[in-house]
Amino acid sequence: MKKILVVEDDLILNKTLCYNLRNSGYQVHSANTAGAAVKEAAAHFDLVVLDVNLPDGSGFDLCRRIKAANPAPAVIFLTARDMEEDMLSGFELGADDYVTKPFPISVLQKKIEILLQKNPHRTTDEIYDDGVLYINFSETSATLSGIPITFTATEYRILRLMTANSGIVLTRQVLLEKLWDVNENFVDEHALTSAISRIRSKLEKSGGQYIKTVYGMGYMWIGGLKK
Repeated sequence: MKKILVVEDDLILNKTLCYNLRNSGYQVHSANTAGAAVKEAAAHFDLVVLDVNLPDGSGFDLCRRIKAANPAPAVIFLTARDMEEDMLSGFELGADDYVTKPFPISVLQKKIEILLQKNPHRTTDEIYDDGVLYINFSETSATLSGIPITFTATEYRILRLMTANSGIVLTRQVLLEKLWDVNENFVDEHALTSAISRIRSKLEKSGGQYIKTVYGMGYMWIGGLKK
């Protein structure tokens, strides 16, 4: 069962969203403040429905905190703010969609359904599995067509970022920032290029393409498409 976190300070809208999403078969948790959402987000969710204007902070800041702790959940922003710069800010933070209020509940439900279908390998645990490539991030183990495959620590970190953002272009700058850890161990441009190349050489033995170069922008995980 897919897990959804609804963060909305309008209590009536919050309850309405939760009621309809539960009736659609999702496991739903809710919060009406950024502080409560941070506590809820300690658990793993497939998708977060996130209001931009919260009584104790910005939804954009909250999205940044959620994505820093776990980049896997899809994010849909809900807001009455329809300015272009606000939308761009949301997408730059990793949002998958941006819905302006007021909106039909049925439309939001359909967006959620399509989004979760589009990213079937978003996962609430530490596993990526597309039927050919299997990665257990918690155990740092992987197989390709049932054959064990070895990745370095840096390669696992890249793979985790990319599989959690399947179908989304990750710029080189975003990758470099995400790979810079709390101990200030960072990956430079050359090391990133080399690591991507090594990952490709290991994965493309199956005849599929997992990482697409989007020239002038960055890289996108496309999940083993046949060449």
